[in-house]
Amino acid sequence: MSAQIQEQLSFLKPVNETEVRKAVAKELKEYKALRVAVQNKQELKEKGIGQLFPRLQQTETISELKARQIERALYYSLDEVERRIIEEKYLSTSRVKDINVYLDLGLTKDQYYMKKKEAIFQIATALGMI
Repeated sequence: MSAQIQEQLSFLKPVNETEVRKAVAKELKEYKALRVAVQNKQELKEKGIGQLFPRLQQTETISELKARQIERALYYSLDEVERRIIEEKYLSTSRVKDINVYLDLGLTKDQYYMKKKEAIFQIATALGMI
């Protein structure tokens, strides 16, 4: 790495990995609900039905946009292994332990944690969080 690039990077504030992981995990958890909400809205539209349940907040456009952007981040910023890690760990309907994910994927513990970290940072970058 050239001295000029190192100097430019030194101006960047270091990123707290724990904060990034927590923030991305929170967004992925919300994404599960947003994805269902978008599907439900589409179903209502196809059936020609308005709102079935009382709307307490007017966040429909924001919810749809967040769902689309997270979907895009998952499918265009991650490789297949990273995406499977995120899907199994954060997007499944049941609570899954890390050991189960890396055994299912045939990864070593070290490979798994490196890929998981890379995936979290890729998602954070794609969403403009870092």
